[in-house]
Amino acid sequence: MKKLFLLLLICFSTSLVYANHITGGEMFYTFVDSSNGKYRYQVTLKLYRDCFSTGAPLDGSAPIAIFRNSDGSMIWNGLIPMSQSTTLQLDNPDPCIDNPPAICYEVGYYTFTTIALPAEASGYTVSYQRCCRITGINNLIGSSSVGATYSAQIPGTTRLADAPKNNSARFVGEDRVIICANNAFCYDFGAVDPDKFTEGDSLSYSFCPAVVGGSTGDPAPNPPAGPPYGTAPYASPFSSGAPLGNNVTIDPRTGMVCGIAPAVGIYVVTVCVTEWRKGMPIATQRKDLQIKVGDCNLADASLKPEYISCDGFTFNFRNEAPPTPLVKTYFWDFGDGNTSTLATPAHTYADTGTYTFKLVINRGDNCSDSAVSRIKVYPGFFPGFTSTGICLNKPTRFFDTTKTRYGFVNTWKWDFGVAGDMEDISTDQNPVYTYTQTGTYPVRFIVTNSKGCIDTVFKDITIIDKPPITLPFEDTLICNGDRLQLHAQGTGTFSWTPNTNIINANTADPTVFPAVTTSYIVELNESGCINHDTVQVRVVDFVTLQARPDTIICLTDSVQLGATGDGLQYSWSPAATINDPNLQNPMAKPGGTTTFQVTATIGGCNATDNVTVRTIPYPGANAGADTVVCYRTSAQLNASVTGNSFTWSPASSLSNPNILNPIASPAITTQYVLTVFDNNGCPKPGRDTVLVTVLPQVNAYAGKDTSVVLGQPLQFNASGGETYEWIPNTGLSRDDIFNPIGIYDGSFDSIRYKVIVTDAYNCFDSAFVNVKVFRTFPQIFVPTAFTPNRDGKNDLFRPIAVGISKIEYFRVFNRWGELVFSTTTNEMGWDGRIKGKDQATGTFVWVVKAVDYTGKEFFAKGTVTLIR
Repeated sequence: MKKLFLLLLICFSTSLVYANHITGGEMFYTFVDSSNGKYRYQVTLKLYRDCFSTGAPLDGSAPIAIFRNSDGSMIWNGLIPMSQSTTLQLDNPDPCIDNPPAICYEVGYYTFTTIALPAEASGYTVSYQRCCRITGINNLIGSSSVGATYSAQIPGTTRLADAPKNNSARFVGEDRVIICANNAFCYDFGAVDPDKFTEGDSLSYSFCPAVVGGSTGDPAPNPPAGPPYGTAPYASPFSSGAPLGNNVTIDPRTGMVCGIAPAVGIYVVTVCVTEWRKGMPIATQRKDLQIKVGDCNLADASLKPEYISCDGFTFNFRNEAPPTPLVKTYFWDFGDGNTSTLATPAHTYADTGTYTFKLVINRGDNCSDSAVSRIKVYPGFFPGFTSTGICLNKPTRFFDTTKTRYGFVNTWKWDFGVAGDMEDISTDQNPVYTYTQTGTYPVRFIVTNSKGCIDTVFKDITIIDKPPITLPFEDTLICNGDRLQLHAQGTGTFSWTPNTNIINANTADPTVFPAVTTSYIVELNESGCINHDTVQVRVVDFVTLQARPDTIICLTDSVQLGATGDGLQYSWSPAATINDPNLQNPMAKPGGTTTFQVTATIGGCNATDNVTVRTIPYPGANAGADTVVCYRTSAQLNASVTGNSFTWSPASSLSNPNILNPIASPAITTQYVLTVFDNNGCPKPGRDTVLVTVLPQVNAYAGKDTSVVLGQPLQFNASGGETYEWIPNTGLSRDDIFNPIGIYDGSFDSIRYKVIVTDAYNCFDSAFVNVKVFRTFPQIFVPTAFTPNRDGKNDLFRPIAVGISKIEYFRVFNRWGELVFSTTTNEMGWDGRIKGKDQATGTFVWVVKAVDYTGKEFFAKGTVTLIR
């Protein structure tokens, strides 16, 4: 079991080694000699590897084989050692490229001379295969498992007898090319043919599919598989014919690949070069290369070949190249004598015409560039179309309504929106199309004029199997002898049946007067597309009507009146208290007992009926006047009722919820609801409320306990209310203010004051303050040791000021002179920690500076011992 695991690990590791180290390749050959109808060639396999790849180095030897094209049979294979290696590196990138990517390829050459190959009608293919490509190639699906085949074609004698005497084309284009995303570029895939001058050979170029080879299980097949070869799976919107997108093309005469680069990434590009001799294609070679598109920008002036302004004389100009800091200045020449130095100017031309304009970037700078284009200014182009016919399998006609002020409308291109139908198009100005399935079709109309204007109009066309008919009603009543106008909506021709007791039967709005119930059928015909619908006209000789039964409601309530019957219109009276007297079931709010009459009508027929609504007053409830109480005090409620029972809620804070005058003791402001019932006929209770507002608690504060030196003034500062009373008033300047001054003669050592604080609502509370009197000079007492073990005793090292007005600072330093604590507040202290870390036993220095009540400065210093 261990041996099997080791084998699997080795295979897996080998797969990783063989992955993602080859980034492209090609194969070419040179004719060596021929004898007795046999030919020899010197074949070279050229492989590319990205210098910055983390994959394996290029292989030391390459397994190569030769196959007959007629049946794919292998006639030779061998392991060819690398004969040469070089490095292609771009050392000095263009300074006019912003953030240029590093370009470097290691190139390996594997060269050998073939055996003598007899001339074959279909020729030979020389092949080498390798798997796999790198992960994340943008234009391939699952690129990490897609391999590659690099091959060369040796021509046969089918088309030309001397074709085997051939030197293949070989690519010589520059590979050290920087391509920047979304920027214009050109990449040379050009090749040379040694037989150009001796045999008159010529070359043509095209994009072609990348071919696969090898697998993750056999990454370097020896020998390689024979033709034909499968093609790589391209990821949309890319394809073998557009490997870099639709904005990049190849010149079939030069092999130059140019256009606007796609997004940043890696793309496989395969170019085929075909050799032509005497008008015949004799062989095709291919170059397969993974090209990097970098996240860079060029100092580039780029314009489209032509612009057209068809909707006004003003046009917004811009550089088509992506923005980059390398472009510092702009100069626009609009071709009419006007210029601009803005990056994206808007210019208004004075007249119609074709103008040649120019853009110059970085004018006078090393990274200067320019581009020339032309603009056609012919405003007044208004495309549009209409259509008739919406029926299935019937012609739908389209009409061009385009207007143009200059030139004339000259081309039309219609797409009738049928998915999967390649024939649903037309270039007629006013085409006809027949839809064979119902549905909504997105019609697209592209129209141009002789001045070059082009625009597209989109419009949805809905095809149905029958033209729609809209009827305001499908069943109605009339009184015998009345007339009724019917009504139908739709597009087409209307006709009604039966053609009796009817006027204008061939219109959308006939008038009917049947003597008996009749069903009238309407037919709508739109260009042979037909639909039907029916209206039943019921004829009656009288109106059925019954009002709802009499009822009782509470006075000031609303009630819904109602009637049943077959009337078409209803009328209620008296109407003053009814929301809409013409409803069959209106709402009424009578001010007293009222009899309402309802009349139902069908044309000339009508009927009446009555309903009486009796009103009973609500039970009387008076919860009394709202009141205000102090915090944690009570209020007596005083209610009165007209009824035979009542309840209070909430009941929890009432002394007795079953009496009219309970004592309310709410903790917070509370609204009490009094609910009253009676048995006079109103089934609903009467209610009233009383609000007991609880005032906030008076927060009396006398100040912190303090100390004072004999003979010095002590300033008190109470708070919490509007008025104050100090008890006792011993030593105080006044006993009826919040901030009296105390002065002591030494007749006692301490005193305790009580201050009674009253607010604006006469609510009160009290607080206490202790004063200790010292027979000494102003002083700050500082302990000599403390034990910060958090046992609640002597845990803080702090100053205690006596006779001191203000502490300017109290500071503690360690033995290295570092500040470990500072405060300006009396009795605030240090807990023996620095940045949250407990300090060990040791000695610390303190200093204090303060000012006493006479304004005299006080300064002291000393040491303290921290004991653990």
